[in-house]
Amino acid sequence: MKRRTKLVVVSAGLSVPSSTRLLADRLAAATARDADADVQVVELRDLAVEIAHNFTNGFPGPALASAIEAVTAADGLVVVTPVFSASYSGLFKSFFDVLSVSDQDALAGKPVLIAATGGSARHSLVLEHALRPLFSYLRAVVVPTAVYAASEDWGAEGLAARVERAAGELAGLMAGAAFVRGETVGTAEASAGPSAAPAAGGGFEVVPFAQQLAALRP
Repeated sequence: MKRRTKLVVVSAGLSVPSSTRLLADRLAAATARDADADVQVVELRDLAVEIAHNFTNGFPGPALASAIEAVTAADGLVVVTPVFSASYSGLFKSFFDVLSVSDQDALAGKPVLIAATGGSARHSLVLEHALRPLFSYLRAVVVPTAVYAASEDWGAEGLAARVERAAGELAGLMAGAAFVRGETVGTAEASAGPSAAPAAGGGFEVVPFAQQLAALRP
């Protein structure tokens, strides 16, 4: 029986409305379409007090515990942060600190799409200098294409193409991860994606993630 994959979006935007949430929603919509996924959004702004309390008492509140459970159980993640002082926000980092303390293997092998928003294109390297190392340390599988949106990118050419490309890569890795677990999911990639290849004796052989990532590159 096919099951729908689960995509969890972690947004660290602080304002309402938020360009960070807007980018998160665009990435989620594109990924959900390609991966046939159900989407759940975790707004870190709403968890700020419980995250702070967790650092002082060691116990997550009910909303934070629910968010941690959702992220841990997800088939894939979209994570988006605003840029503060040329890095991810403190709230964004604090959430993943709490997550790794509660379960150091929570993100191990999990497909993750990293994204960020900022006022200037000069901060786009935050994706490679801060976010990618963070999630590599947490042993997540970070998709090759990261997405940065500066103020001038909204409505300009290029952003939509980057969103579609990154979403397609995440959807492919989500299907591949499900195949490795032996699950049947409701995506075309699950049966014919880069994670599965006909074996000489019939059936399928599992293709390593590194090879999957190479296959997703143009």
